[in-house]
Amino acid sequence: MPIPSGARYQVGRVDFTVVNDGTYWYDAGAIFGVVPRVMWERVAPPLDERYRIPLGLNCILLRSRGKTVLVETGVGGKPGDRDNATPAEEGTLLTSLAALDVAPEDIDVVVNTHLHADHCGWNTSEGGDGTLHPTFPNATYVINAQEWHDATHPNERTRATYLERNVAPIADRLELADGEHAITDELHFVPAPGHTEGHSTVVIRSGQEWGVYLGDLVQHRAQLERTAWVSGLDILPLVSMETKRQLVDRCIEEQALVIFCHGDYPGVGRLERTEQGYRRWVGVGDGATG
Repeated sequence: MPIPSGARYQVGRVDFTVVNDGTYWYDAGAIFGVVPRVMWERVAPPLDERYRIPLGLNCILLRSRGKTVLVETGVGGKPGDRDNATPAEEGTLLTSLAALDVAPEDIDVVVNTHLHADHCGWNTSEGGDGTLHPTFPNATYVINAQEWHDATHPNERTRATYLERNVAPIADRLELADGEHAITDELHFVPAPGHTEGHSTVVIRSGQEWGVYLGDLVQHRAQLERTAWVSGLDILPLVSMETKRQLVDRCIEEQALVIFCHGDYPGVGRLERTEQGYRRWVGVGDGATG
C-alpha cells in the first residue's frame, strides 16, 4: 500500500506536514527493555513470528522564515537500509516528499534528533557508481555536537546503529549544536538526553502555541503514558526517564501538540490526564491546529 502523501497541521502560524518512510519492524523486547512481556504484550502484541512490532517512520516537513526544513530522514534507500522496513516499492520518504511537489534540492535544512540508522538513513544516497552523496544537496544538516562525536566514534554497543554510510558523506555540511539551538526563531533544537547522550527534540513555537517532535524519547505510545517504561535501546535509561517525565508533564500542562516519530502514521496528538491521574495519548487527525 502506498504511504500517505502527508497529513497537515498547524502550530500558530507555522504549518507542517507529516511525511514518512514507510513502516519499520523491530524486536518488541528491545523496545520495552526491562518491562516484562506479560505487561507490554497487553498494549503491543507482536505481529509477526519474529516478535517484531511495526513502528512508524514519521518525519516532518515545515517552512519557517523562508527555510524549508525536514526533520528526520527515516531508514533510507541504500542497499541494506530497508532490510527491516517496508520495501521501497511501497513508498519512501522521497516519494512522500514528491507527492507534495518537494524535490531533494528544495530542502534547506535537515534536522536529525540523533543518528541511529532509522532516523538518518536518507541523509545519504548511493549513486550509480556506488559512491555515496548527500541526498539533499543544498541542505545544512543540524545535529547535536555530542551526538556527532558519538556517531563517528562508536563503541561495541553503538556501532550496529551508527552507520558510517549515513554520516560520512555529510561531514562538510554540518551545523553542530551545543545546547539549545535556534534554527529559526520559530524552530528550536533542544537537548533531550537519555536515548543517547546527545539526543535532542525539535520544538515549534508560534504565538502562544507550541509543539514538539519527540525523536526517540519514546518508541511506543505506552512509554508516553508510563514514566518508568523506557526502551531497552536507551543508553542512559534513568536519564531518559527523567527527561521524559519533565517534558510530558509540561506538554500536558501547556496543551502542546506532540509529534511522535514511531507512532502509527501520522503520529500527532496530545497528552492528557485521566480522572485517575494517569497519562493518556489522544491522537488528532489531519488538519489539526496547535
